[in-house]
This record gives sequence, C-alpha cells and structure tokens, in this order.
Amino acid sequence: MAEQELKIVEVKLEDFFAKVLSAIGKTTDEQIAELLKSRKLTLAVAESVTSGLISQRLTNYPGSSDFFIGGIVCYHPRIKVIQVGVPAATISKFGAASKEVAIAMAEGIKKRFGTDLALAATGVAGPDPIPPTPVGKVYLALASSQETEWKELNLQGTRSEIREKAAQAALGLLWLNLGGKDILQ
Repeated sequence: MAEQELKIVEVKLEDFFAKVLSAIGKTTDEQIAELLKSRKLTLAVAESVTSGLISQRLTNYPGSSDFFIGGIVCYHPRIKVIQVGVPAATISKFGAASKEVAIAMAEGIKKRFGTDLALAATGVAGPDPIPPTPVGKVYLALASSQETEWKELNLQGTRSEIREKAAQAALGLLWLNLGGKDILQ
C-alpha cells in the first residue's frame, strides 16, 4: 500500500514540475493568450481608469486577434453610456467609479462585441479624488456566460502606478478565471 502511495506522489510531483517548467519564462499575459487561444474563447475590454493599458498588453502577441475582439476606452461617463451600454441611471446613482458601473461595463461590452468574456476597469487614479470615490479606489469586473464577478481594489501610488497596478490586477482576475492558478497545482 505504501509503495502505491509513493508512486502516486511521484506522478503528482512529476506533473507539478512539468507544469512549472512549461510556465517558466512566460508572463501572465502570455499565459492568458495561450489559455484563451487553446480554449477558443473571445474577449472584449471596456477600460476607464486603465486607459487602454489592458488592451495594449493583450495585443502584444502575434495571433492575439484570434481571441481579442476589441475594446473601448470609455473615460467619460457619456461614452460609458453611449458606446458601452451602461445605464445613465447607474452612473447617476452610484458614480462612474463604482462596482455597479464596472459590472455594467463588462456586461455591456460583452453584449456589444458578442464575446465569450469581457473585462472592465473603472476607478480613480488621481491625483484628485472624485467624490465620493477616493484616489486609488478601483473596480474590476469580468463577465462570462455564467456570471459577472467583480473586485474592489484600494491601490497606492502615483497616477501612473495606480493605472499600471489596476491593469495588472485586471489581467490577474482574467488569468485566475481562466484557470491560471491550476498551472502550479
């Protein structure tokens, strides 16, 4: 019995190291691209606080048009309403940088572009707060056919650092949703 258990452990370790070795040298962005391509999933992005940083990172790789359909930088609330489909009442009630708007952005861009997944980011990068939202408050949303999940972040740093951190966190949310965490399990 113990010998059989040892073989199971050896197989699990071998599988683990194979996954680690295949992931070494690949950025999260590259892993996302591979996961989307291998699963034949499409993605659209609605960006406010990140101003196109997410789209830029997703399109750094040859063949990204296989999965990245497009995105809208909807910095002004009017563009969130007209181009992305966020209800004006949602912005009026909760503010342009809110979880409700992030959710509406993700669901709206997914519907508009007809994709499998949609990622959205809204928030305040500063240097001034937009009452009632303080600098560094960021909301992310990821819409799929099953659900829309959201995250609230409280980021520190300069305007540029907050935007970069928000883009990284959004890509991290997508990576986790695609099963990136399973690479090392």
